[in-house]
Amino acid sequence: MVLDPVTRRPPVVLSRRNYPGPVRDKTQANSAGPGDGLIRAGAIVFFIGALAALVTVIPLFVGIKPFPTYMYGLSMLMGVGFLVSGAGVLRSITAGRRQAREAAASR
Repeated sequence: MVLDPVTRRPPVVLSRRNYPGPVRDKTQANSAGPGDGLIRAGAIVFFIGALAALVTVIPLFVGIKPFPTYMYGLSMLMGVGFLVSGAGVLRSITAGRRQAREAAASR
């Protein structure tokens, strides 16, 4: 029998019968937590801003007439999208902490 070099014990294979804790029978793939919508919306806004930034920079390399000023404003959507996604992450973190606190208080 091969022993684990660190613990000097035989390796343990976890299964449903010997797993230390509750195991769900079914996973919920479509459950959206708090902040998930903000993260998705922020990603969309970020990519729109990135596309606008690429379109704005292309005339500088090609040598054609630059785009109007509002295109430079659309490039700022990258930062806005990043902030919105960050707010979604913070909201998700606070919801997870709140859920952990409630679980600890109910024990």
